[in-house]
Amino acid sequence: MKLTKEAIDLIIEHEGLRLEAYQDPVGVWTIGYGTTTAAGIGVIVKPGMRISEPEARAMLHDALNKFADKITPHFTRKPTDNQYGAMLSLAYNIGPGAFINSTALKRFNSGEFEGAAEAMTWFNKAGGKVLRGLVRRREAEARLFLSDDTQAPLPRPDPVRESAAGSTTVLASAGQAAAGVSTAAGAVAMLDGTAQIVALCIAGAVIILALYIMRERLKKWGGGVR
Repeated sequence: MKLTKEAIDLIIEHEGLRLEAYQDPVGVWTIGYGTTTAAGIGVIVKPGMRISEPEARAMLHDALNKFADKITPHFTRKPTDNQYGAMLSLAYNIGPGAFINSTALKRFNSGEFEGAAEAMTWFNKAGGKVLRGLVRRREAEARLFLSDDTQAPLPRPDPVRESAAGSTTVLASAGQAAAGVSTAAGAVAMLDGTAQIVALCIAGAVIILALYIMRERLKKWGGGVR
């Protein structure tokens, strides 16, 4: 497992950067990219504290490693990198204890990936109130979590053709030639005069074009182009 750039970008975007200590919506003193004293990385966040952007990134790095060490022993199956990043983002935001006891983790461990992603979105409140910022973050985490399972299936390879008869181009050309013959026959039987001549000319052109295409495809087949 590794923390991908997509997961780090998600965390940075939704945590935001504050170089001076502030109180979050529930009154916890926070600094940098969401670092609090409770992160346990040896930083005591207090009023008036100021840091630089490199210090904020270093704190985030240390905190994510700390949180990863706490939650990964509770995985009973190996997550993909995107699942891991999404769950670590959630744990970093709600705390490792809440994550370890969450329905999201239980469902992940039982293989209910869609159910796990849904359960992640439940953590959208702070101080008992739904916050739009948390709603957006949970939606982003759920999308990241499921991203490995929503890829389109790989196209099936074309079957190997053993002869020119299996070529779709040859078959289509033969069909066009047959249609031209049919048109010519119909013109002779049903039309007369100028209309008959026009229909015969069109049918003849279709037959000639179809035979030319078929000949070129057979030449390529003979040269080894399948």
